[in-house]
Amino acid sequence: MKRITIIATTFVIANTLMATTTTSRASLNLLLRRPPPKLRNARFFSSSSSSSHFRPSASPKSYPCPVWSSSFSFCLPPRSTSTSSSLPFRHFSSSPPSMSSAIAAASSDESLLSSNPLLQDFDFPPFDSVDAEHVRPGIRALLQQLEAELEQLEKSVEPSWPKLVEPLEKLVDRLSVVWGVINHLKAVKDTPELRAAIEDVQPEKVKFQLRLGQSKPIYNAFKAIRESPDWSSLSEARQRLVEAQIKEAVLTGIALDDEKREEFNKIEQELEKLSHKFSENVLDATKKFEKLITDKKEMEGLPPSALGLFAQAAVSKGHENATAENGPWVITLDAPSYLPVMQHAKNRALREELYRAYLSRASSGDLDNTAIIDQILKLRLEKSKLLGYNNYAEVSMTMKMATVEKAAELLEKLRSASWGPAVQDMEDLKSFAKSQGAEESDSLTHWDTTFWSERLRESKYDINEEELRPYFSLPKVMDGLFSLAKTLFGVDIEPADGVAPVWNSDVRFYRVKDSSGPVAYFYFDPYSRPSEKRGGAWMGEVFSRSQVMAQKGTSVRLPVAHMVCNQTPPVGDKPSLMTFREVETVFHEFGHALQHMLTKQDEGLVAGIRNVEWDAVELPSQFMENWCYHRDTLMSIAKHYQTGETLPEEVYKKLLAARTFRAGSFSLRQLKFASLDLELHTNYIPGGQESIYDVDQRVSVKTQVIPPLPEDRFLCGFSHIFAGGYAAGYYSYKWAEVLSADAFSAFEDAGLDDIKAVKETGQRFRNTVLALGGGKAPLKVFVEFRGREPSPEPLLRHNGLLAASASA
Repeated sequence: MKRITIIATTFVIANTLMATTTTSRASLNLLLRRPPPKLRNARFFSSSSSSSHFRPSASPKSYPCPVWSSSFSFCLPPRSTSTSSSLPFRHFSSSPPSMSSAIAAASSDESLLSSNPLLQDFDFPPFDSVDAEHVRPGIRALLQQLEAELEQLEKSVEPSWPKLVEPLEKLVDRLSVVWGVINHLKAVKDTPELRAAIEDVQPEKVKFQLRLGQSKPIYNAFKAIRESPDWSSLSEARQRLVEAQIKEAVLTGIALDDEKREEFNKIEQELEKLSHKFSENVLDATKKFEKLITDKKEMEGLPPSALGLFAQAAVSKGHENATAENGPWVITLDAPSYLPVMQHAKNRALREELYRAYLSRASSGDLDNTAIIDQILKLRLEKSKLLGYNNYAEVSMTMKMATVEKAAELLEKLRSASWGPAVQDMEDLKSFAKSQGAEESDSLTHWDTTFWSERLRESKYDINEEELRPYFSLPKVMDGLFSLAKTLFGVDIEPADGVAPVWNSDVRFYRVKDSSGPVAYFYFDPYSRPSEKRGGAWMGEVFSRSQVMAQKGTSVRLPVAHMVCNQTPPVGDKPSLMTFREVETVFHEFGHALQHMLTKQDEGLVAGIRNVEWDAVELPSQFMENWCYHRDTLMSIAKHYQTGETLPEEVYKKLLAARTFRAGSFSLRQLKFASLDLELHTNYIPGGQESIYDVDQRVSVKTQVIPPLPEDRFLCGFSHIFAGGYAAGYYSYKWAEVLSADAFSAFEDAGLDDIKAVKETGQRFRNTVLALGGGKAPLKVFVEFRGREPSPEPLLRHNGLLAASASA
């Protein structure tokens, strides 16, 4: 994982392999409450064996969702390399420093800088008025000011909270907010001009981050706090903050001699450039592919919602008379376009063409990521050696709950439980395809499995996902989600449109309140906009909760988040009608937002998602997905958009039964990605006899029932680990699934039909998992909520894999 410091805050608004759906959806059969048999050798989370590592105090700007297990739909949220700092703006600082001298020094044209929206006072970011032209002068003026403030801090620093942590938080917060604005706009409103401007100033920002992260006066002051007689009297949150700063400083090269530190800094700069280029190549390769279809026969099997979307795309490409019924249609590799083809197109040649196009993205010509991957892996290994580690996985794990050994142990335990069921899944698929007279039944391959899985699911459970769309309109889904938040956590969520500027007219703004009044705000950007918006689903931090950054007259600055999805937009007069997977996606991202927004932690550098170990941060998001299968919750959102009719009871029961459908296959897919990631960052030798594609093929022997194609270039689009924050960390999706399934089992134990017990358990979840942020070690937080350490049993039980595990 990319190191992210408070001091050198490299915020990774990671390339999250974006999802129309978010996590391995075939999980967690909630209603199987039979006590499971004890598993052998399952103490992955034992406090005696787990590392007590700390995550960096500055959080990543967003948390990506995993590669969806039944397709190649990627979540590619924005890549942020932002550092955390604060603007001297009204909303950010109780005693803001003046910017006038910095502005004057930065440019002779004071009027241009003084009107730059990035340098203005604002209560909420001016997303509607920031353009590419503001980026270069605004960031350079800000960096110059921050450099001056850093120099002053180094001269006056003392090992105390008021003289060290508070001024540091203000400095760090300022850059976080401003860089967060432009990086977010790059993700949701991209233009060539904005991209070029960010590329120009990014090296300057990274240089400042390294300067800050390698500040010896600050490092020595933190060490003095830890070594002082008052150390034991500090709160646990403050101790974790200090420990994280010291560890993070070491990982940013502060202990290296001058020559090695200069080499380290060059590596960091180059890694930033390479990750940025990797991300852009994936985006450009995705946007480059367009297939125009005029023959209606080629579209056989595709649902009306997909045909409407393809016709809209055709209109946007100049085919003004395109209609859903008669075309022409334009298909792209964006998830809302790609997925329906793989699921429903009877045209096998079309499915193969799209599959091969997707698997070969960014693997040829000017957009080829192969050499970039090799160089990234080479530099990560060199960086690790400089820091005294054997490989990059060891570096990554220093800031996580797991160790390399414990992560590998969990992956193998889950793999062995998943392999047999996955093999049986494929046999079932072949038998079903043969019963339907499919010519390819004896030779099913990659572009067949999603299509025939959908047909088998429809046959077995009589569920057609497209026919369920009318029951899941966006307004009703959001109403149900907010009602659930009220029940579980005692918060009211109300529209606040107009209070804050937005970047697109589709974006909604909400206020979160409890009995004490407003506690947070968030933006919601739901729809796909392929021409300017990256694919994927993510939650990002706009402001963190902070006492230090409180506005005058208030005790604390309230947290603000943004939730971004890429679901199917409204078509004609119809509202946005969601697939069930898109419903899961919204619940998932809202879980991330809740941890950010409902924190009670006032220490800004460990509030909300900040300083939460990376492999624990998916707990709330995956936990929230479970509620999509809870009867009362689902029935509250599943209302036909025209008639108001509730989803029939028998359909709900089928959805529940279908939840473990192909669970072994979906689990194995995620385990393949996690195992490949670990292998590349532990044993792979860049420039050695094995290529990255050889490693992929080797890992696939134990993790793919159908071997990958020889020309498979999936790695060239694996943005999670090459342009996001999941390098040597993809395992954390499974690690967090164990945590989240066990957390939800607390509600099962209490009784899902007992509203009083559900509310009490929900409040306990809010007061621990959601409230404590990075101020307490996640294992301690979990034990405080659950009363014991985590167990993988609930996850395997929910997935219907417990019997396989017990016999493995």
